[in-house]
Amino acid sequence: MVMAPKELCPPLHEKIAHKNTTQRAFDITLLFLLFSLLFYRLLSLKNHGFVWLLAFLCESWFTFYWLIIISCKWNPVEFKTYPENLEQRFPELPSMDMFVTTADPVLEPPFITVNTVLSLLAVDYPADKLACYLSDDGCSPLTFYSLVEASKFAKLWVPFCKKYKIQVRAPFRYFLDDPISSINANSEFKQDWKKMKAEYEHLSLKIEEAGRKSVPCDLSGEFAVFSNVDRSNHPTIIKTIGENKQSFQDNDDGVPHLVYISREKRPEHRHHFKAGAMNVLSRVSGLMTNAPFLLNVDCDMFANNPQVIRQAICQLLGSESEGEIAFVQFPQYFYDGPKDDPYGNQLLVLIEYVGRGIAGLQGPSYGGTGCFHRRKVIYGAWPDNAENQGKNHTSVNGKLDDYERLKEFGKSKEFSESASYALKGKKDFPRNLSDSLEAAFQVAGCSYEFGTSWGTKVGWMYGSMTEDVLTGLSIHKKGWKSTFPMPDPPAFLGCAPSGGPVALTQRKRWATGLLEIIVSKNSPISAALFGKLQFRMFLFYIWLLSWAISSIPELCYASLPAYCIMANSHFLPKVNDPAILLPVAIFVIYNLLTLREYLKTGMSIRAWWNNIRMGRIIATSAYLFGALSVVLKLLRLSDIVFEVTQKDQSNSDDDETNGTTRFTFDESPIFVPGTTLLLVHLTALVALSLGLGPLVHDGGQGAGVGEVLSSLWVVLCFLPFLKGLFKRGKYGIPSSTIFKSTSLALVSVYFCSISWDQCLYS
Repeated sequence: MVMAPKELCPPLHEKIAHKNTTQRAFDITLLFLLFSLLFYRLLSLKNHGFVWLLAFLCESWFTFYWLIIISCKWNPVEFKTYPENLEQRFPELPSMDMFVTTADPVLEPPFITVNTVLSLLAVDYPADKLACYLSDDGCSPLTFYSLVEASKFAKLWVPFCKKYKIQVRAPFRYFLDDPISSINANSEFKQDWKKMKAEYEHLSLKIEEAGRKSVPCDLSGEFAVFSNVDRSNHPTIIKTIGENKQSFQDNDDGVPHLVYISREKRPEHRHHFKAGAMNVLSRVSGLMTNAPFLLNVDCDMFANNPQVIRQAICQLLGSESEGEIAFVQFPQYFYDGPKDDPYGNQLLVLIEYVGRGIAGLQGPSYGGTGCFHRRKVIYGAWPDNAENQGKNHTSVNGKLDDYERLKEFGKSKEFSESASYALKGKKDFPRNLSDSLEAAFQVAGCSYEFGTSWGTKVGWMYGSMTEDVLTGLSIHKKGWKSTFPMPDPPAFLGCAPSGGPVALTQRKRWATGLLEIIVSKNSPISAALFGKLQFRMFLFYIWLLSWAISSIPELCYASLPAYCIMANSHFLPKVNDPAILLPVAIFVIYNLLTLREYLKTGMSIRAWWNNIRMGRIIATSAYLFGALSVVLKLLRLSDIVFEVTQKDQSNSDDDETNGTTRFTFDESPIFVPGTTLLLVHLTALVALSLGLGPLVHDGGQGAGVGEVLSSLWVVLCFLPFLKGLFKRGKYGIPSSTIFKSTSLALVSVYFCSISWDQCLYS
């Protein structure tokens, strides 16, 4: 790679710090109030019983959590790139291998996958420098057929996009508009546009018709390998669908390499979910193209900005980046999400405040999609500085003997050599992809990793459902940094989960995987003590990985108002006690502060409220089940099952009434805790209104106005569940869930009717 003199060239990127004095003032004020409330509880703890102690413990957790969030948001930064300067610094651009992963043709329709692939093939970057690899863990002939047909369309689509500088290069999004109706559109463009739309509609029709058949196409010729294939028990399938034959020519109208991979799977071998697929992709691509940089995206996350690769390269090739920046993580944004984010899964405020904040530290965690990596970092390299020279004096300088090479990278001599070249920053790979096929089949075998460092020291890490966060943590542990650019338009757009079951299941999977990390030997505690993880990054990882743990104080605190009403107790100061101003001020300031953040991000008040209530719903259901899954795994009572998130391009209009999205349910047990909590609070409030429960307004030890208002707040947060009790179909809570929740609620009410204070101190 040729590089121009640095002093003669403009910069590729810059890091801009943002001032947030007002935000800091609000955050610190709220933190002061939280500590004041804890101090008050400590002083009066001896005069109260179990309820007061439980409230103190929960509020201590919330205070700790808020302290970490302040640390994460304290130093927000912005990364600005200058891709127009890239070729002045580097006349010969580096190669890029692009990975797309899919696992289920039903939950992840091939139509979505091929649009993602097409958007990547058409990015604004020399085609001979790109290679796209699709990993199909579903081993689906429909996915392969769709990819083959898409590759034919790509020969027309890629030149069209580059000729007319098309901005949105995922066809299914581009053809939503009609640019030829513009007065300025010339006749040649109109003709080409109509032709391209007709070709795309033909492609869509072929994929749609194939999807309706039990067998999508004639399983002969190149499709014969899919005959009698079991998705969980099959040999390796690697197909070179498209190969750029113009490698040595300056031909921007070419189409990048396109390779299909379905790794070998056998029932007796663990396949490590997505992490295993990513490691196979890194080995196969290392043999075929061995680009120094890698991009990985989920099958629904298409390239929305054609300059995205250039923007990432600007940061990876910056003056100090070679020894510091391990990966460039772009934010995950979504298209066509339900209005006002009813399921709280678009995470815009989290990206804007926490994302920018940790970008000012060691950098964001690896998000699993929309991320550019250095291949040598994936292969286990340490940052290039004097302190780490000894750690890189193994595979980097080629001094590994045969045994060590086998232990590190596996028994393929060809791959070990390609890895050695990658670690040294050299490029040496065959221009003809077919020359590497034999070795590629070997490294994609399910037994190849036995006795190697794959998944422990090399590649994507094993041991968690959230392999992305674990891999990013292992990289940060070595002292590497990452960046978090937020270009306009967004680099990638994907499908947001639509529907209550899908949204909660996804959060449950996240919580499960994150908790797996914190209880493993790869926890951030060891990374901070024995590695190079910075202290504030350590705090960020603790906050992130403890989502499942937070379900316990969330559920306990949400249960306290109902318990106090039925047990004639209280957990808040009385109205005539000046200390009541502390929880009131905390409640008001927190909600105003979060409302301010949502409004500044461009979201509505309804979106703020949806995220507030979904925060309570997710914490007491999805996170709770995530924690339970890990506990059962640790006790060896159950194995964790990877649940693929359903990808859906559009949201049903039937889910919307009066401009709001109706919450959906299914028979999953994930809805039982929320329904139970709601029924307990309703029982307490009804009993109180009928005079069946004690209420003491002034003095005494009974429940007060604070407990009643808190109980009403919980009911308001679970309003979708309340509506679901009286509806049918997917908008109603199934009768089986209501029966389970009613049984649990009755048991809870019985125990609430017994004053635990009397039990403990009688």
